[in-house]
Amino acid sequence: QVQLVESGGGSVQAGGSLRLSCAVYGYAYSTVCMGWFRQAPGQEREGVAAIFYDGRKTGSDSVKGRFTISQDNAKNTLTLQMNNLEPEDTGMYYCAAEYGSCYTGLSTSEYHYWGQGTQVTVSS
Repeated sequence: QVQLVESGGGSVQAGGSLRLSCAVYGYAYSTVCMGWFRQAPGQEREGVAAIFYDGRKTGSDSVKGRFTISQDNAKNTLTLQMNNLEPEDTGMYYCAAEYGSCYTGLSTSEYHYWGQGTQVTVSS
């Protein structure tokens, strides 16, 4: 049974930084892709950043240049470094993992495994 556990959320002022981590437990095989998603109240969950098995990375236009995704395979950990945060970045952040196939990496339908989420609140 795969389990994803996020940590690192919190409240910051605009322009601040946060670092989110996601620990992966319970599966011996490498992921095809892993991603970070966020969901604001009343809105759909959207892809923020993803990393593929070969090291390729992708991200939404709204976070490019501000957010960086990285993966430590030895530690089974996914990280999202978020800089220059904006109030629009507020939401629940989820990590996701997929062991089958992955195409864009930013679509919720591509992932089978999800964490419980960690809250990020950015005040102006």
